[in-house]
Amino acid sequence: MKKILIANRGEIALRVMRTAKKMGIKTVAVYSDIDRNALHVRFADEAVNIGRNPSSQSYLLGDKIIEVAKELNVDGIHPGYGFLSENAAFADAVERNGITFIGPKSKSIQMMGDKLAAKEAVKNYDIPMVPGVDHAITNISEAKIIAKEIGFPILIKAAAGGGGKGMRIVEKIEEFESQMDRAVSEATSAFGDGSVFIEKYVISPRHIEIQVLADTHGNVIHLFERECSIQRRHQKVVEEAPSLVLTPEMRKKMGDAAINVARSCDYVGAGTVEFLVDSKMNFFFLEMNTRLQVEHPVTEYITGIDLVEQQIKVARGEILEIKQEDLKINGHAIELRVYAEDSLNDFMPNVGTLDIYKTPKGKNIRLDDGYEEGMEIPIYYDPMISKLVTYGKNRIEAIQLMIQAIEQYKVEGVETTLPFGKFVCEHEAFRTGNFDTHFVKNYYTTDKLKDGFDKEAKVAALLGLKLYLEDQKILRVPN
Repeated sequence: MKKILIANRGEIALRVMRTAKKMGIKTVAVYSDIDRNALHVRFADEAVNIGRNPSSQSYLLGDKIIEVAKELNVDGIHPGYGFLSENAAFADAVERNGITFIGPKSKSIQMMGDKLAAKEAVKNYDIPMVPGVDHAITNISEAKIIAKEIGFPILIKAAAGGGGKGMRIVEKIEEFESQMDRAVSEATSAFGDGSVFIEKYVISPRHIEIQVLADTHGNVIHLFERECSIQRRHQKVVEEAPSLVLTPEMRKKMGDAAINVARSCDYVGAGTVEFLVDSKMNFFFLEMNTRLQVEHPVTEYITGIDLVEQQIKVARGEILEIKQEDLKINGHAIELRVYAEDSLNDFMPNVGTLDIYKTPKGKNIRLDDGYEEGMEIPIYYDPMISKLVTYGKNRIEAIQLMIQAIEQYKVEGVETTLPFGKFVCEHEAFRTGNFDTHFVKNYYTTDKLKDGFDKEAKVAALLGLKLYLEDQKILRVPN
């Protein structure tokens, strides 16, 4: 594999390119009109404009991307995450055109992309699943009967969905019909498929996922877990590895289960199996993400393994050199997704120009970003600016370094999730590990964040006054 095209943009495109260059592989960037001066375009060996700003007219044009790849004699296409990364038809088209898709086979993507098909696939492996139905429902009367049988609270979920879309929690029967209508409508709008299914809602769950890696020779390993319970709108904001709550025994059980999920769909490459863990430490299979995860850097820190390098090696047909027994957890890593969102306004997108953009630097601080000062955060794409990752010998060290890194990170022109990240890291519930996916609902309010700002401003004012008075004393000292 001498040349790969990265069918993505921003920080993930840059991250893949850096590993490719380290491996001596040439890179091709694709870009939309608004991304013509983007960092990933400048970093690549070659770059091609593939269309207009909306992703539907650029980054989602699979046929156009394949056409570019063929014209430039590309050997492989890496999809990153988002856009076409979990599009089975695209993966299949890449392979049919004689280009290697750096990811799983289309059959695996299709199977795990349909939550009901995924449940069916893992049935024979005795993997714990949340009580619920194993078929799609669109009829409200039928759904209401099933909901009563399962018992409230229940969760309505889009069969073809993800990212929190088409997902509704229903706590009592009176709310059921309206929430069902909304879930079907959201699922239809987001995925073109209004099918939903119903399962028991797990109260106070933790969201813990297992990183897996599989080659084309039947070898499958897991690279431990990531704790992903700090979320807003069912989407992750803070992730860490390892989880504070897993015992070695539970870690092995969940790791073995994740490996079996990968085997159930003949998985190849890097993937992630997601689980819910209840308050009694029972775990349940949630879904499999058939791509590289946003939060993969925390796993790379604690294992010392470059997951993109492994993806490329597997795509080249190489046998995994890593054995399960060789892997061990070293230290602790935390990641904050830095979004252009207003933490004081329900995390609403807050795109604009990065008037000031000064990044933190130092030992055990990693920043995966795709921007520099003066650049614009486009309204057309996900508003993530960067991923800030810190590593320590232990969890407290990683948390303290994250707080310091956040304080060093200076962004003006857009609001970001940096203040929220600091709020999380300083909160007692997070520091003690006593939290679940309801952290934001239970602990976070804009008033508390504003209180933090006020305290910081007061401290800064007092410090400034102290320095001023000391200067005045010095000025009065006679010669």
